Amino acid sequence: MSLIYVVEDDEDINELLVYNLKKEGFNVRSFLNSKEAYRNIKSDYPDLIVLDIMLPDMDGLEFCKLLKSDKDTEEIPIIMLTAKSTEIDKIVGLELGADDYVTKPFSIRELIARIKAVLKRSKRSYKKDKIIRIKDLEIDPLKIEVRIDGKNIDLTAKEFKLLLLLINAEGKVLTRDQILSSVWENDLDVFDRTIDVHIKKLRDKLGIYGRCIKTVRGAGYKWECEGN
Repeated sequence: MSLIYVVEDDEDINELLVYNLKKEGFNVRSFLNSKEAYRNIKSDYPDLIVLDIMLPDMDGLEFCKLLKSDKDTEEIPIIMLTAKSTEIDKIVGLELGADDYVTKPFSIRELIARIKAVLKRSKRSYKKDKIIRIKDLEIDPLKIEVRIDGKNIDLTAKEFKLLLLLINAEGKVLTRDQILSSVWENDLDVFDRTIDVHIKKLRDKLGIYGRCIKTVRGAGYKWECEGN
């Protein structure tokens, strides 16, 4: 489930956005200024930010520039939300890296449609070698490393492939046959019990994140973390 940050200093608009986004099934965190949002962003990584330009501390354009200049946050999609409607304002926002631009007053239904479209584009452009972050869990596919709160977790090659497979399935249930063909490929001497043993070891090594690996009786396994 996608996490949306709403960064908007108008409390009425902020509450309206939070209410409607939650009604659509999104997880939402709201902020009345950009500095507070920035303090939280690396520990609770959002899938998208709805960002007002006219903010009381650091304005939205400066905040967007800050995020896009940081390799840890540059991939976060941003939808600008503002009362400014001149073409130059839109150009500046888009040139700084914003993914879309919505002018006040706006239709909630249109904004939600734009959010869904940006999220879909973002998932399509996902890089296989990009570091995956789920709160303080980090998976680096390029280096084949897993870290929790900065500490390396020692996984076997099969455990690492299994973890990536579950996370990249985005909540879909994977059958044992799908797991076998993806993780063990052409190995013939592998049985269902082998998968169960690897799942148990993986859960143990991941600590609290082991609970994100859900058993779906009669079907298989899926990755589902609360708040993600």
